[in-house]
Amino acid sequence: MQAIILAGGLATRMRPRTLTIAKAMIEVAGRPFIDWQLERLRLSGYDDVVLCVAFLGDQIRDHVGDGHAHGLRVRYSDEGPTLLGTAGALRVALPLLDPAFLVTYGDSYLPFDYAEPLEVLLAHEDCDGVMSVFPNHGQWDASNVRTDGARVLAYEKGTTDRAFDHIDYGALALRRTLIEALPPSERHGLEEIQTRVAREGRMRAVVATERFYEIGSEEGLLALDARLRSV
Repeated sequence: MQAIILAGGLATRMRPRTLTIAKAMIEVAGRPFIDWQLERLRLSGYDDVVLCVAFLGDQIRDHVGDGHAHGLRVRYSDEGPTLLGTAGALRVALPLLDPAFLVTYGDSYLPFDYAEPLEVLLAHEDCDGVMSVFPNHGQWDASNVRTDGARVLAYEKGTTDRAFDHIDYGALALRRTLIEALPPSERHGLEEIQTRVAREGRMRAVVATERFYEIGSEEGLLALDARLRSV
């Protein structure tokens, strides 16, 4: 199974530390964050990882290498100096993508089975994507998903509609054809794909039961550090 990690962002909310340290290399509970993330993916059954890197990406390459030390095959896609958004980064990585793959964010730690979205996608031809969602009710961030538990009925980033009581959890299984359809060298966000595929009725859902963690803010970093040290 293949997982893509989007790790090329500028991490502006974590400056000034991320002016000189790649966000994925920030220490959490005594280890670089990327180590925790790769471990979660391996334990969920993934053996092939593509890291989409850009700013300070050489730090990640030097630390992770070919992935052998993590029990994985790791390859890299470098977005270059012009950032093209989350979907644009996948378009750059297109030659490395499997026909179906999982994509997650380089600052997200998800205490669930990362394999489930991809397994559901591979088992059902009636969908082009499977989004992991969490019953958020506006608690951890702005909710953006309306679901019946089996399908994503609508995805709308920035909505204030209370019917959107779930949130995109941060692990999304997609078919490669969705990325192939994007024009190269243009900026596109994953939210464009998520919104459209949900509108077309082609997005299934898997519901996570434990909150997500992220290191995109100092508050989030402290919460994850405490969680990892408690287990």
